[in-house]
Amino acid sequence: MPQSDPPVLATARLTLRPHGADDLDASHAMWSHPDVVRHIGGRPFTREECWHRLLRYAGLWSMLGYGYWAAIETATGTFVGEVGFADMGRDLDPPFGGAPEAGWALGPAAHGKGYATEAMRAALAWGDRRFGGARTVCMIDPGNAASLGVARKLGYAEYARTGYKGGPILLLERVPGRNARPA
Repeated sequence: MPQSDPPVLATARLTLRPHGADDLDASHAMWSHPDVVRHIGGRPFTREECWHRLLRYAGLWSMLGYGYWAAIETATGTFVGEVGFADMGRDLDPPFGGAPEAGWALGPAAHGKGYATEAMRAALAWGDRRFGGARTVCMIDPGNAASLGVARKLGYAEYARTGYKGGPILLLERVPGRNARPA
């Protein structure tokens, strides 16, 4: 179910809105920071890779009817990160089986403020309606304690340990009504 106009979501402190071309500098600043990529690929992303990421975000909404939002601090207008859902066609064993993959990444200035949990609770509330209560998944590096803590708060539970691109990875799932906490 494609959706040409992604919704704008609001939380107590954040506005989740579709990405635009003018988000490139902020997105690149985030994705090129060592603290952000330490557990996500391990190397800074180039400006070109970040541009491709923004194009992918737009394509997700256009083709799948869901995608990623830019997380903006409402009071200041500051870009703090990116959250949402995707189908990246990952080559995993076990596979995600078509379940939407949740993800979140925030810039270092936003770490430790509860923004990831707050933003993803809003995204999951939207996703629970959009996906009809279906399972969502995420994958997290086992060394990423902060992200694992967010996942637990959101109701994700580990269901497999596997490898991805040469490193260990944990696969987690959230099933509304079963292991999901209220979004």
